[in-house]
Amino acid sequence: MDFKEICLVRIKIDEKQNEQMIILKEKEGSRHIPIVIGMAEVNAIKMKLSGMAPPRPLTHDLLLNIAGKLDAKLSRILIDKLENNTFYAKMIFTKNGEEIEIDARPSDSIALALRAASPIFCHKSILDLAGVEG
Repeated sequence: MDFKEICLVRIKIDEKQNEQMIILKEKEGSRHIPIVIGMAEVNAIKMKLSGMAPPRPLTHDLLLNIAGKLDAKLSRILIDKLENNTFYAKMIFTKNGEEIEIDARPSDSIALALRAASPIFCHKSILDLAGVEG
């Protein structure tokens, strides 16, 4: 398998540089990957981690609700490409035994994966290139 499972370990907000990032860590290893993301995605991730439930569905909740009504399940996230310092991801949904692959930003993918309790994977070449030990 060319992918390794990773998990979200921290959200870092640098107000001086007006930058937010998520830190992902390989489950069986010590490498971390920092990914810069937008404030809206940070808030969506923080809301889920804090257990706060909005009174009405927000965008990521809405997408999962739609997928559920269409009998599709988010089975996993793949961070599969790094190009010009931009990470790319795919959301893999399953429906009737068929896999449906959808291109997405890692930040949105992770916000959905947290809500769906779906695993997140990163291509080994990205861990080799962008992974930080420790």
